[in-house]
Amino acid sequence: METRFDMFGNELALKFAKRFANAGAVITDSPLPASVQELVSLRASQINGCGWCVDMHTKEAAAHGESAERLNLVAVWRESTVFTAAERAALAFAEEGTRLADAHQGVSDETWAAVREHYDNDQTAALVALLGLINAANRMAVIVHQKGGSYRPGMFEAALAGQS
Repeated sequence: METRFDMFGNELALKFAKRFANAGAVITDSPLPASVQELVSLRASQINGCGWCVDMHTKEAAAHGESAERLNLVAVWRESTVFTAAERAALAFAEEGTRLADAHQGVSDETWAAVREHYDNDQTAALVALLGLINAANRMAVIVHQKGGSYRPGMFEAALAGQS
């Protein structure tokens, strides 16, 4: 299966990506820990089957010091001991907020309570926005069959540099 459309080779798509990235910068600059941002993005991308985003978030997390052990265990976080209670709450939130069609309630009250126990209002707002953005990014990349494997840390920002 070949990539259907080059989202980085089209002027309109690049303009959209720049604005999308600007929305993401609000989250990046938020008080939500960067490690949590990458873990949540990685888990949602795994669930959505987005090779490009799994590749990107695994490599970005590693470039920022995340261990291979933790990255390898994200898909099975419930069966591992390497995540904090706060990270576990965020990963549960990522799964439930990504799998909306699988449960009529979306994010459960139990998961929401765990998120609120560990994250303040600004961190919670960033977590909600992050999950919305990564799910949108996953869908776009899956639609065009954007492949994983060639991403290098910082590549996304470099592709957007100079676009208006």
